Amino acid sequence: MLQKQMRSVRLDGTDVEGKRSELRAYFHQSFDLFESLFELFKNDNVYYLQSEPTRHPMIFYYGHTAIFYINKLVASGALKERVNPHFEQLFAVGVDEMTWDASSDSLTWPALDDVRAYRQKVRQLVDEMIMTLPMTLPIIQSDPLWAIWMGIEHERIHIETSSVLHRQMPLEFVASHADFPICPVQGDALENTLIDFPASVVSMGKGAENLGLYGWDNEYGEQTIRVEEFQTSKYLVSNGEFMDFVAANGYGISRWWDEEGLRYLEIRKATCPPFWVLQEDGCYKLRTLSQEIEMPYNWPVEVNALEAEAFCRWKSAQDGQTYRLPTEAEWRAMVNAGGMNEAIFDDQRANINLAHAASSVPVDTFAHGDLYDVVGNVWQWTQTQMDAYDGFFTHPWYDDFSLPTFDGKHNLIKGGSWISTGNEIMRESRYAFRRHFIQHAGFRYVIGEGENETEKYARIERMFDTWKKRYG
Repeated sequence: MLQKQMRSVRLDGTDVEGKRSELRAYFHQSFDLFESLFELFKNDNVYYLQSEPTRHPMIFYYGHTAIFYINKLVASGALKERVNPHFEQLFAVGVDEMTWDASSDSLTWPALDDVRAYRQKVRQLVDEMIMTLPMTLPIIQSDPLWAIWMGIEHERIHIETSSVLHRQMPLEFVASHADFPICPVQGDALENTLIDFPASVVSMGKGAENLGLYGWDNEYGEQTIRVEEFQTSKYLVSNGEFMDFVAANGYGISRWWDEEGLRYLEIRKATCPPFWVLQEDGCYKLRTLSQEIEMPYNWPVEVNALEAEAFCRWKSAQDGQTYRLPTEAEWRAMVNAGGMNEAIFDDQRANINLAHAASSVPVDTFAHGDLYDVVGNVWQWTQTQMDAYDGFFTHPWYDDFSLPTFDGKHNLIKGGSWISTGNEIMRESRYAFRRHFIQHAGFRYVIGEGENETEKYARIERMFDTWKKRYG
């Protein structure tokens, strides 16, 4: 049975003790949800396996979210003594996601029981600090309690990213779990159509105020952009719609792929989306968290940005149009028009927050104005590279959260997925990955001018300015 997830706890209010209790509940729920995800493993040996050759064994991620609390509390000055200095170094740094063809892992990992015991020590310590650290509302970024908010939201990111690795783990090592039921509704692909959007002006970023909600560094600052008129697909691209590209040998025809995409094909030997599983009869099944199911043609396809862009090139040739991925600003225009413009998205109106299933649902389930799934179901790749808003600043306790992604190689994903929680389902959240990276992410396509050259070069200049300030 799905466990109802709390919304991210606000930083403001008037009742200090009530806020402590609320934060405490949010912390324990996050901790519990992360641990329940690892209960999908059939035995303890699975913790030492790599489901993805360029990532650490799963035990790293199991320990990583716990040591993060300690490292940030130490950085804040609230915690004077470490719990386990060796663990807090060993589990601190993941595999560099900038690389996509390097194998890992050569480290020696501790006994699982020791990591479990460490997690429980951290849980108890953080619980005590929530109840005893000085609290003045609203919480601001220099408050030691901000480090706890940071730890919770970081763990919620890893709930999502670890679930992707779980989906890549061979079926023989995972089992179904009552907390993660998949959607039972499947059907044929829907015919996609284009919806017109007029020109508009969108404003993004938290500005000087924080809206009373926790945010990562890249959310702060302000940016106002004029969005020219465009058309976008009514639905996210479904498995059925993408099947046409696969059936047309889209993965085997080089002209649909750019140089980066061709390198991806060469390294990964990809012939279909990452969660599609080819059967002996030539048909495909879909890998969910712990099962292979008959292909749900009306669920959104999950691909990386390189695959999405290749599809757009192929479809452009078929239709005599020029399709592309949306920009971040165009996605925001869709949000504004779709009645989803609240600070935290409503999980009763979108497939987010584990509110409906531990999987995607059909692409025509949640309407947002004239479109479907502007928010939720799967993340949506954009063509916008991660950048800094005007007024961006790093947080001293986590100064490398965003800066390494200001490299022109990370594209923003928007809208959240079925397992997105906490900060991930906020309107202003900004997450980006390398274009080859696998997430619960899909796409919709657009026709339109997109980002103009002036805005493009202004954005690039902001990135360089940010790098100069940080690295000289």
